[in-house]
Amino acid sequence: MTNFQVYKKILPFSLIAFLIDVLTIIAVVGIAVGGFFIAEAASNQGLIGLAVGLVIGLIVSILVKMFITNMYKAGMIAMITVGVTEGKLPDNTLHEGRRIVKERFVSIFAFFAVTGAIKGVFRQLGRMINRLGTAVGGDVGNSVTSIIDSFIQVLISYLCDCCLGWVFYRKDKNTASAACEGAAIFFKHGKTLLRNMGRIFGMGLLSFLVIGGALTGAGFGICHLFPDAFSTLAKEIAEAGQRGDIEIAEIFTNQQFLMFIASFIVAIFLWNIIHGLFIKPFVQTGVIRNFMQSGMKDIPTEAEMVEIEKKSSKFANLRRRTN
Repeated sequence: MTNFQVYKKILPFSLIAFLIDVLTIIAVVGIAVGGFFIAEAASNQGLIGLAVGLVIGLIVSILVKMFITNMYKAGMIAMITVGVTEGKLPDNTLHEGRRIVKERFVSIFAFFAVTGAIKGVFRQLGRMINRLGTAVGGDVGNSVTSIIDSFIQVLISYLCDCCLGWVFYRKDKNTASAACEGAAIFFKHGKTLLRNMGRIFGMGLLSFLVIGGALTGAGFGICHLFPDAFSTLAKEIAEAGQRGDIEIAEIFTNQQFLMFIASFIVAIFLWNIIHGLFIKPFVQTGVIRNFMQSGMKDIPTEAEMVEIEKKSSKFANLRRRTN
C-alpha cells in the first residue's frame, strides 16, 4: 500500500477525533464565556470569571484528551503500522483499530505512562544538538538554540508515535522493552530517518500559513458580530490595570486589537487540531513507514542497547523498567 492509500483508510479516526475536539472546544469556550457573564452579573468581576471558567474548561479538555482522544490516536497508529508492515488493511479500519486497542489496552496505557521517559531519551539527544546553538554564543546563539529546540520538540512527537507503532509490531515484547527498541532504532538509524523529516516541517509551515491564515480571517469576521462583548472585555482589562496601578498595553484595551488577538489564538488552537488530525496523519504514515522498515531490517541487539545506555542515562533508566 502507498502512503496515500493507508492515509485514506485511516481517515475515519481523524473525523471522529475532529468531532470530539470541536465539541471539546465548544465546551471550553462555553464554560469560559459562561464564567465571564456570571461573574460580571454577580460582582462586576467578569475578567476573573473568564479566567476561572477557562481553567475549568482546560481541565475538561485535558481529561478528554487523556481518556478518549489518545485511544483513537492509538487505534490510528495501530492501523498505520499494519498498513506499512503488512501491505494491507481491513475495509473497516475503525472497527479493527478499536478491537486492537481493546485487546492491547494495558500495553497502550503502559506506553502512554512511559511516554515521559521516552521523551526524556530524545530530549537528551536534543540537548546534545543544542550545543551547536550554545557554541555560537550571545543572542544569536540563544535564538539558534531556541529554533533547534522547537524543531526537536516536533521531532520528538513523531518519534513517540513511531515507538508506539513499534510496540504494536513487537507483540511478543512487553511495552517498556519494545519502547526501548523503538528508541534504539532512532539512535541506530538517525541519519537515515532524519533525511525524511523535511516534509514534517515543510508541510507544517505550509498548512499553518494557509489554514491558520484563513481561520484568523474568519475568526476576525465572527468577532465583529459580538462588538459589545469585546468592548466590555477591553473595559474590564483597562479597569483591572488602573486598580493594580499597572500600565496595560493598548493592544489589550483596544476593541479591534482584542478581536484580532482572540481570533488569532482560536485560529492557532483550531489549526493545531486540523493539522494534527488531517495533515499530520499523512506525514506520520511516511515517517512510520521509514521507521518500521529500518527497524524490521535491523532489530537492535542486546549489545547495541548496552552501548546506547552508556551514551544516554535516560535510556538506561528506561531499560531498567524492563527488568
